Amino acid sequence: MTTQTLTQLRQLKLGGMAAALQNQLEHAGTYDDLAFMDRLNLLLDHENLTRQSRKQERLVRQARFKLHATLQDIDYQHPRGIKAADIAALAQGDWIKRAQNLLITGPCGSGKTYLACALGHNACLHDYSVRYYRLSRLLLALTQAKADGSYHKQLALLAKIDLLVIDDWGLEPLTAAHRNDLMEIMDDRHGHRSTLMISQLPTDQWYASIGDNTLADAILDRLMHNAHRLTLKGESMRKILGRLTDDEHLR
Repeated sequence: MTTQTLTQLRQLKLGGMAAALQNQLEHAGTYDDLAFMDRLNLLLDHENLTRQSRKQERLVRQARFKLHATLQDIDYQHPRGIKAADIAALAQGDWIKRAQNLLITGPCGSGKTYLACALGHNACLHDYSVRYYRLSRLLLALTQAKADGSYHKQLALLAKIDLLVIDDWGLEPLTAAHRNDLMEIMDDRHGHRSTLMISQLPTDQWYASIGDNTLADAILDRLMHNAHRLTLKGESMRKILGRLTDDEHLR
């Protein structure tokens, strides 16, 4: 009877309940004094936790982050212009709920991508869908989608992502087609979904980097008017960590 029950639970895709029931059976003395409803609630709680964990793992996997980063591992020791209180506020996710944007700027190696991936990972833990792209690869994917006829489908998929993370903004010049692609993306997401933009360029140089005054106005208006901003400063974290590693080897 026990084996049959466990098999049926797994067939019904209730693996969390099956694992919890197996645990109760193996530690019967611990649960004998509990009422039936109490034991059933424990099984349901474990099933819910299992499903939530699987969902979060799936969201993180689908996000395709460049770096494995978490908010807990952010380094506040070296002065970079970021405050733990500001990150804690962003970690609450209210800006994503309100479809607001986040702009992270700073010099090369200052930890922009790590910070963005950490915030993206945190968003996954809050059940938001996230996707990370380098701008050049996003634009290449859209160019290929035009060739194979899936362009509008790809735009629709991008529009549904709760948090779209775009790295290396302003690193390469944009063609007219690229500007149009960005306009489509920003227009679809404006007021509906959040975008996190990462750039070495300060925001006052973004206008010139787009290369077309009319589209620059339209794109940046949709991106910036409701955006939170994090400006990182200081020496490259790669150099700092490299020196620390060298020092350890010299000891």
